[in-house]
Amino acid sequence: MSTIRIVISLILGVCVALLYIFPNLSFFSETVLGSARCPEELLCVHFLDVGQGDATFIEAPGGAQVLIDGGKGSAVLRALAAQMSFFDRDIDVVIATHPDQDHIGGLVAVLERFAVGSIVQTENQNDTSVADAFAAGVAQEGAREILGRAGTTLTLGHGTAGPVVLTILFPDRNAAGFESNASSIIAQLVYGETEFMLMGDAPKSIERHLLTQFGAALASDVLKVGHHGSDTSTDAAFLSAVTPTYGVISAGKDNAYGHPHHAVLDRLTAAGVITKNTADVGSVSFVSDGKLIQLDTK
Repeated sequence: MSTIRIVISLILGVCVALLYIFPNLSFFSETVLGSARCPEELLCVHFLDVGQGDATFIEAPGGAQVLIDGGKGSAVLRALAAQMSFFDRDIDVVIATHPDQDHIGGLVAVLERFAVGSIVQTENQNDTSVADAFAAGVAQEGAREILGRAGTTLTLGHGTAGPVVLTILFPDRNAAGFESNASSIIAQLVYGETEFMLMGDAPKSIERHLLTQFGAALASDVLKVGHHGSDTSTDAAFLSAVTPTYGVISAGKDNAYGHPHHAVLDRLTAAGVITKNTADVGSVSFVSDGKLIQLDTK
């Protein structure tokens, strides 16, 4: 066999292997050519389909990338492959909202695959093998570590509508002794006149606390519905304050928990919220120019 044929065979073999690992990969897409899918001047927020878990990927104007949670396994890698350049092996910020497996399990694989600039988490810990693996991954990564505390702001970039700012609203104290879900990092992402409210698994008691602290300032165009649509979250009073146009539920198909619960769906419907569930439609993406938010239906 000639040298040229050997090289061609090797290239084809690599391509087949890549398609097996990343089934959504197109070798002629803008992703593989080295540029992110999100236009440079826009903010893109992707609620990734990782099954029964949470993972939110943010791309800011200028190219900064943030991953909030990673689901419970390696599914996050495939979901990220659909949004990132094939050759991109850097993520600027990883945020672990709380140490439950369905939020940090996939982050172990992320830390192995990507170079991460900063890692944000609280003092809350779980005595599990997954939590231990995540802690070991954080230590090995050597990234800048940031304590997730109310008032912390991360400026992710600047676009035509001004800065893109992620502000942590909760916890506002040491969360070491909290029940895991109640320790969730809650953040509001703001670009110009558009906002995203990101709730982790926060229960109604924390929602009520946020109402007393922030009131009408909680208003956001998109709500990442708390705790996968569990009835432990998304109280009617909280919805009235946030007044979202869109709600996103991150849940697995036919999951054992019955998420999302009918009562939550009823409250969202009563509030006039357009609700999308990753279990039904896969990853859900939004694009903001700082004035308007558009649901990306690609």
